[in-house]
Amino acid sequence: MHRYRSHTCGELRASDVGTDVRLSGWLHNRRDLGGILFIDLRDHYGLVQLVARPGTAAVEALSHLTKETVVRIDGTVSARGADNVNPELPTGEIEIEVSQVEVLGAAGPLPFTINADDGVGEERRLEYRFLDLRRERMHRNIMLRTAVIGAIRHKMTALGFNEMATPILTATSPEGARDFVVPSRLNPGRFYALPQAPQQFKQLLMISGFDRYFQIAPCFRDEDARADRSPGEFYQLDVEMSFVEQEDVFGPVEKLMTELFTEFGGGREVTSPFPRIPFRESMLKYGNDKPDLRAQLELHDISDVFADSGFKAFAGKHVRALPVPGTAGQPRKFFDQLGEYAVSQGAQGLAWVRVGDDGALSGPIAKFLTEENVKVLTERLGLAPGHAVFFGAGGYDEVSKIMGAVRVEAAKRSGHFEEGVFRFCWVVDFPMYEKDEETGRVDFSHNPFSMPQGGLEALESKDPLDVLAWQYDIVCNGVELSSGAIRNHEPEIMIKAFEIAGYERDDVERDFAGMLRALRFGAPPHGGIAPGIDRIVMLLADEPNIRETIAFPLSQNAQDLLMGAPSELTESRLRELHISLRKPQAKQAK
Repeated sequence: MHRYRSHTCGELRASDVGTDVRLSGWLHNRRDLGGILFIDLRDHYGLVQLVARPGTAAVEALSHLTKETVVRIDGTVSARGADNVNPELPTGEIEIEVSQVEVLGAAGPLPFTINADDGVGEERRLEYRFLDLRRERMHRNIMLRTAVIGAIRHKMTALGFNEMATPILTATSPEGARDFVVPSRLNPGRFYALPQAPQQFKQLLMISGFDRYFQIAPCFRDEDARADRSPGEFYQLDVEMSFVEQEDVFGPVEKLMTELFTEFGGGREVTSPFPRIPFRESMLKYGNDKPDLRAQLELHDISDVFADSGFKAFAGKHVRALPVPGTAGQPRKFFDQLGEYAVSQGAQGLAWVRVGDDGALSGPIAKFLTEENVKVLTERLGLAPGHAVFFGAGGYDEVSKIMGAVRVEAAKRSGHFEEGVFRFCWVVDFPMYEKDEETGRVDFSHNPFSMPQGGLEALESKDPLDVLAWQYDIVCNGVELSSGAIRNHEPEIMIKAFEIAGYERDDVERDFAGMLRALRFGAPPHGGIAPGIDRIVMLLADEPNIRETIAFPLSQNAQDLLMGAPSELTESRLRELHISLRKPQAKQAK
């Protein structure tokens, strides 16, 4: 018999009754019922019940062991009595009569409970992540991640893509976030950057003639943590294709996502086909560029209705209206609570009216609306008896953010929100540039290597803020899974695009010398995308936080609480790297 096991803890069934077995695993739980000891033994594959009878060596061996001790047991499979069958377990019809026990790995006092969720804080969980990963939910999430990545590799290969690796030590690139940098011992005073994405390299692969590339790519960005963003590192399905237009990229990616979310989504419905929503339309209708289409409500721009209004709260401001059918009869508490939610999102308040059975409007601001206002609102918003309408007013970005959040919350509270579905869409036609409100500087709004719609002529003849790019995002349930673009493969268009964003020609020639050199030796039109693996698994696992789907994530403060990173270097190591430290000065007490 094998030194440690003849079977795994999850595979024994009623057909194995009478078989002598050897199992190894973790002591998951223990119950003493009148001298008979029942042990739940757990391994990667499942859980099985052990029985140790009074007066046996097995009872003596098992009775004092702490939970999570690793043991090897020998025993015989027996059938459980009909009253003791556990239908929740695949092994629930049998148990193991233990004859011998060997301790393989003793466990000390546990910092938190493994076999139940005891509400322990995230920092404690990350400090003892190896224990946290033993919990059923976390173990299931990581195995889901493994299965999803395996399926992606299989499906991408079937779609004609070739998996290739790109460098980890590279040069800095303006991807929109801070780089992590690595000092070069052999080149004093110089630094590598960890890739924010394999952007330039995957383009270079297309220029090299490889046509269809993919990679499960590690990416590194020095960003703050969010629920849907892990600080430090993340993984993405990096994709690039040659001789393609936008729809050529959408085809295989949409097929992949549909199959992936159908296979691993637990029966939840998946959008098909994915609607295409222009960026500006998305901002107006949904308040953001990652619309949650499960919320079956839309915002309406009614700024013009109140442009010259005597109603000071709306006059001269950007005004959005959110009509919600079937809510006019809700109690005042419904309106007040939605108003409180709007305030939590940064609003001063939330104006509203109801539509009565006679079509008349009532509510706090009804008296400020003229007959003409009411007529236009009724026609434009399609108002009918039973509707309630919520209003937000302010600056464009401010009111978009607030009313976008109110739209989803109102849908959830009013029964206009779909549960148990995956609602995908493509957001397209992103602006090439945006203006910094503080500095007035024009900068790239998305990927700087994107092809502008209209090419060089658009860059030379249009206001930069009116230039659209061949850029697109894929969104699911309000989560941005990916950004992508048709790339700028013509050197002069690329240089002009960077000049508009404030880069001198010489700077572009220096900073992107390798890319420009390649583009000048025959570059095919190409484009790609890079869906985030962590976010895909987060949605499939129905987890609200991305760190629940990563085996060893950094904390919110970008620290590895288990391994102690980031750590300090010794003086000798710093000298070897030609580095001297300039630490921030401590604040002096007043």
